[in-house]
Amino acid sequence: MGRRLGFRTLAAGGGALLFSAAARAQEVLAEGGAAAAPVPDPGNNAWMMTATVLVLLMILPGLALFYGGLTRTKNMLSTMTQVGAVAALAMLIWVMWGYGQAFGPEGNAFVSWGKFFLAGVTTDSTAATFSDAVISEYVFISFQMTFAAITAALVLGGIVERTKFSAVMLFTAIWLTIVYFPIAHMVWAEGGLLLEMGALDFAGGTVVHINAGISALVAAMIFGRRTGYPGEMMPPHSLTLTMVGTGLLWVGWFGFNAGSELEADGTAGLAMINTFVATAAGGLFWMLTETAMGKKSSALGLSSGIIAGLVAVTPAAGNSGPFGAILLGAVSAVICYFSVAAMKPRLGYDDTLDAFGIHGVGGIVGAVGTAIVYQPFLGGPGDGSVATGAQLWIQIVAVLVAIVWAAIGTGIAAFIARLVTGGRVDVDAERQGLDLAEHGERAYNY
Repeated sequence: MGRRLGFRTLAAGGGALLFSAAARAQEVLAEGGAAAAPVPDPGNNAWMMTATVLVLLMILPGLALFYGGLTRTKNMLSTMTQVGAVAALAMLIWVMWGYGQAFGPEGNAFVSWGKFFLAGVTTDSTAATFSDAVISEYVFISFQMTFAAITAALVLGGIVERTKFSAVMLFTAIWLTIVYFPIAHMVWAEGGLLLEMGALDFAGGTVVHINAGISALVAAMIFGRRTGYPGEMMPPHSLTLTMVGTGLLWVGWFGFNAGSELEADGTAGLAMINTFVATAAGGLFWMLTETAMGKKSSALGLSSGIIAGLVAVTPAAGNSGPFGAILLGAVSAVICYFSVAAMKPRLGYDDTLDAFGIHGVGGIVGAVGTAIVYQPFLGGPGDGSVATGAQLWIQIVAVLVAIVWAAIGTGIAAFIARLVTGGRVDVDAERQGLDLAEHGERAYNY
C-alpha cells in the first residue's frame, strides 16, 4: 500500500485511503463556526483525469495489441475482443457494486459495502488524497475503475486461444466479485486487512499483478492446455504489433504509477522517474540474460523485459529511489526470464502469454523487494521507523494472502464458468481459430 510517513500509513495506487466527504477533514469558518465543504484542487483533478485516460490507453489499444500480437493469426481478433469486452464488463460491474465492495463507507477487514450503484455520489462528492487536499469522487471512481478493468483483462493472458467467449465473460463477472474487489479492499481501503498490517503497495503490485498472475495460472490449469501444446510450434504471429502494444503500455503506465499518488506533487514525480528507469533496466537485462544463455537478444525479449520492469516497480513506484527502482527492474527481468524459459516448460502448464511468468512472478519480486528499496540506505523515502526485516515479513505475508485468496477465488470462478458454459471450444473450433469459430471474423483477409 502506499508509503508510510511518521505515524501515518498511506495507501497509494489504485487505491488510496478513501474517506467519504462527510468523514474527511473540513475547514471551520471563522465566523459562525459553520463547516465548509472541501473543494477539489483543479490541478489535481486535471492530472487524475489525465492519468485515468492513460490507464485506459494501457487496455485499449495497449494490452489488446500486446496480447494479440503474441497469439497465432487465427486468434488475433478473438484475443483483442476478449480484452475489450472484459474491460467493458468490468467498468459496468464497478459502478454497480464493485466500488461499494472495495471502497464503500462501511466494511470490515475483507470487504466493504454501501454506495452500490454509486448511491449518494454527486458532482460535489470528494475523495481524500494523501495531504489535506481532495479530488472529485467521480474522478477517483473512474481511476479505480480502470484498475479493475485492466486487472481482469490481464488474466486472459493465461487462457486465450481455447476459451469460449461466454466462459470468459461469466468467469470475469464472478472473479471480479470474489477476488479483485476483496483484495483491493484489503490492500487499499481504510480498515483493510493488509493496509492495517502496514503492507506497501503503491500502485498495485499485489492487487493487480500478483492477483492477475496467480489467477491466470489457476485458470489455465482448470481450462486445460491448448490442443497440440507443447508439441506444436505456436509462435507469435506479429511481434511488430506486440512492440507497438509494449510502447503503449509503457506510456499508459505513467498514469498507472504516477497517478496513484492522487496528486500532482513530488511523489508523483518520483513515481514517474522510477517508471522510466526500472523499465529501461528490465528491457536491457532481459536481453542480457538471453545473451548470457547463448541466445540472440530479441524483440520479444525487449518487450518482455519492459513489462517485467514495469510490473516490478509498480508497488515501489513511490516507495523507492531511482536506483532502487533500477535494481528492482533488473532483478525482476532476470527472474522472470527463467520463470518463462525454464520453469514453465519443466512444469508443463500452458500459460499462453506468460501472464503468470511475468505479472505473477514479477509482481512477487516487486512486492517483496519494495521492503528493501523503501529503506533510506538505498535512497528510498522510508524514515527508518520500521526495520527492513519487519517490513520484509509484512510484504511476504501480504504476498501469501494475495496468492491464497486469488487461487481459491479463481478456482471457484473457473469451475462455475466451465460448468455453465463448457469452458473451452471444441477441438475443431480451436483448430479453425477462435476468430471465425467464436466471432465470425478474420483479423487478416488474404
